[in-house]
Amino acid sequence: MISVSNLSFIYPGNSVPAVDDISFEVPEGEIFGFLGPSGAGKSTTQKVLIRLLQGFQGQVQVMGRPLKEWGKSFYNHVGVGFELPNHFGKLTAMENLKFFSSFYDRPVRGLMELLSRVGLENDADKLVNEFSKGMKMRLNFVRAIMHSPELLFFDEPTSGLDPVNARRIKDLILEQREEGKTIFLTTHVMHDAEELCGRIAFIVNGKIALIDSPRALKLEYGRRLVRVEYFTGEAREEEFPLDGIGGNAGFLRILREENVQAIHTEEATLDEIFIKVTGTALQ
Repeated sequence: MISVSNLSFIYPGNSVPAVDDISFEVPEGEIFGFLGPSGAGKSTTQKVLIRLLQGFQGQVQVMGRPLKEWGKSFYNHVGVGFELPNHFGKLTAMENLKFFSSFYDRPVRGLMELLSRVGLENDADKLVNEFSKGMKMRLNFVRAIMHSPELLFFDEPTSGLDPVNARRIKDLILEQREEGKTIFLTTHVMHDAEELCGRIAFIVNGKIALIDSPRALKLEYGRRLVRVEYFTGEAREEEFPLDGIGGNAGFLRILREENVQAIHTEEATLDEIFIKVTGTALQ
């Protein structure tokens, strides 16, 4: 669905590339995470892929066709959820959606149904100037998916959302994948990436440091240990090797005799892996 080879991009007036000789592929039906701190090159890469930035170096193909050969029909197949929502504030939510839907040469889904899916059904006739950031983000999401595009780009899709609405958006993203859509997700929220993505790429200073699945990364960089927390009048904890844990006498004794409060495997978090691989924190 997306094939990128030796992509570089330098903003006018700068000498340092924002994106520096990166290569990756995204197959059809995958949620591909592009993870990194602010300024790492995430949004620049996305802007190249959605044809907002021209003048890049390297080869980029989208949906089996060189990106530079696509015309306006490209946007019938692509949906974009920008990090900073851009709507017409003096129009209502429904008026915004109807206006943008007129750009597409294909049918759009039921707009009221989509607003309901993101919890905005009672705000359809409210001016967008009166929306909070979270409401604008949810309207932004509806705008991205309303024409059922084959390829979706989301930049920090849960930014500004409370936990309930973040859950709604993530469920809808997973639903898009179940429908066979391909999703390119840029974020610095590792929890979202771990939950949603089949594979992730770590990018820092314009370069990709690593690409793999969250599970493979956690297995590779985690410690093969089990930590048991238990209470004997005071809180205590012990660690045991994961290998052969079923026959570990000390572990089994604690399970039988002590007041066990929690058991954890010592797998690495994606934040820890990112710092280990790149030497850079996400904040």
